[in-house]
Amino acid sequence: MIKGVIFDFNGTLFWDSHLHYDAWIDFSKKLRGSSFSDDEMKKYMFGRTNADIIEYAVGKKLPIKEIESLAKEKESYYRDMCRKSPELFHLAPGATEFLEFLKTNNIPRTIATMSEKDNVDFYIEGFNLSQWFDIDNIVYSDGTIPGKPNPDIFLIAADRLNLSPKDCVVFEDALSGIEAARRAGIGKIIAVASMEDKSYYERINGINLIISDFYTVKDILFPNVTIKS
Repeated sequence: MIKGVIFDFNGTLFWDSHLHYDAWIDFSKKLRGSSFSDDEMKKYMFGRTNADIIEYAVGKKLPIKEIESLAKEKESYYRDMCRKSPELFHLAPGATEFLEFLKTNNIPRTIATMSEKDNVDFYIEGFNLSQWFDIDNIVYSDGTIPGKPNPDIFLIAADRLNLSPKDCVVFEDALSGIEAARRAGIGKIIAVASMEDKSYYERINGINLIISDFYTVKDILFPNVTIKS
């Protein structure tokens, strides 16, 4: 039985993958002289830490200070893209309704994202996430958590909910995130087809459900929970 919900954020609750995609395409050209290919983006960008992506792009280890500076430059560029696209700056279809359901029924929930603090603070303010989440329980990339597909971020998230990973469901869109959830022993993994077609996920092991919105998720995960008003 599912007792808690863990959301990845980018491409899951906030469908911004194309903004990150465009930002990294531009920034990777600056880093190495040629842009990431589509295949590289899927394998080495989504769900990874900025440090992992930057070092992959340049092909070598870099001093921490240099990585931090480059990462901040890229994320500042990405946030500017968000600000210039207000029509895109909203939660995924059905997400608000699902979050209200979880809140009303006191179902434990948190976010586990490889975004860094500047972006997380940007999301907390922009989407008023404190109305649905305990901000102190959000897990983000702080320089100490290995990037996905390592399972650490989901293990930490489950622990913050005081739950076993097997009692949690994870919502993910990235290949590396799905693998991280699988390695963490998460009880149910739901793929969110925000940028890819549902068929893209059908070949991936470990996925229990593929969705293109959040409207019917509560009925699938919590069929016996009486909806409170």
